[in-house]
Amino acid sequence: MSAPLHIAADGPTQLWTISMPAVGNAITGNDFIAALEAAVDAANADTTVRAVILTGDGKIFSAGGNVKEMADRAGMFGLDAIDQRRAYIDGVQRIPRALGRLEVPLIGAINGAAVGAGCDLAMMCDIRVASERASFAESFVQLGLIPGDGGTWFLQRAIGYERAAEMTFTGDRVDAATALDWGMISRVVAHDDLLPQARALAERIAKNPPHALRMAKRLLQESRTGTLESTLGMAAAMQPLAHHDREHEQRIAKWRTR
Repeated sequence: MSAPLHIAADGPTQLWTISMPAVGNAITGNDFIAALEAAVDAANADTTVRAVILTGDGKIFSAGGNVKEMADRAGMFGLDAIDQRRAYIDGVQRIPRALGRLEVPLIGAINGAAVGAGCDLAMMCDIRVASERASFAESFVQLGLIPGDGGTWFLQRAIGYERAAEMTFTGDRVDAATALDWGMISRVVAHDDLLPQARALAERIAKNPPHALRMAKRLLQESRTGTLESTLGMAAAMQPLAHHDREHEQRIAKWRTR
């Protein structure tokens, strides 16, 4: 059986490809979750990694949950309510926790439909570039479910409460053009140009010092929920580390010779 997450390195950038097209790149299986956690931990430990691109294999970015397993009451979906609560905590909710501790910038290259938990996974990325064939649906309610993986937290931070409410309460699909207009994605590109555009963006990021990138991302994350005072305090603690980083000193020396 092939790996559920394929990882390829291109200099300081890694390409992570969800590789389960036979099940629509469903992300709720333990094998995928464990592979994602391992990829995050490995990238954090390797300071040569400066950016990660996340995409899907085939026509779909991710269909989210495995609906066939739900229909068959297989795996966690066959558990009683008490055990199923624990299965969500120990299962799909490990994904936002893992990506929440990813230290390097994460670019979502959304190659097709991002549905349910797949839409939420896209919202967990720092930046999203979408193919013209991409679409997004917070579709849980259409199956009588709720976003169980943190989608209500991520989606409204990407597009605001009212539009997130519209997507969550209707479950309707949003096409790439609408997603761009709503600020859900940063750009729409021709399908065949998706990965080249994502790689070009990653290169623009990766040319910068790795420690500054990682601290800048951490500060952005803190600023989403922290107070101004807590954010200023973190910035004051981080900036001296940046000032004493060797690459900062090298770049300042280069600037002086201009």
